[in-house]
Amino acid sequence: VQLVESGGGLVQPGGSLRLSCSGSGRVFSYYNLAWYRQSPGSQRELVAEINTGVGSRQVKSYAESVNGRFTISREESNGIVSLKMNDLKPEDSAVYCCKANVGGIKYWGQGTQVNVAT
Repeated sequence: VQLVESGGGLVQPGGSLRLSCSGSGRVFSYYNLAWYRQSPGSQRELVAEINTGVGSRQVKSYAESVNGRFTISREESNGIVSLKMNDLKPEDSAVYCCKANVGGIKYWGQGTQVNVAT
């Protein structure tokens, strides 16, 4: 599985960005998917994750710091997992990476930089 992130950039506080992670290779729908972030001098942090469930069986979870501002979603037909980020704050600045996980095997993308500043 190859993962490629896009959508990062510079945004002012209070602004929005939408990150996308495109997956190729094995069938995308088999994988639990997640977004992580890491800023300089900090440990990598789980931001949001979504399971393989459909409809009422789909489960999403968020870090407390982003709950209510970020939304994770997946598009099986296009092999994309997205992270919509609203009301961005300077402390959201980081490299954001997506991860695909099935049966304990993990795949990571290279990451996309998000900078929130005036």
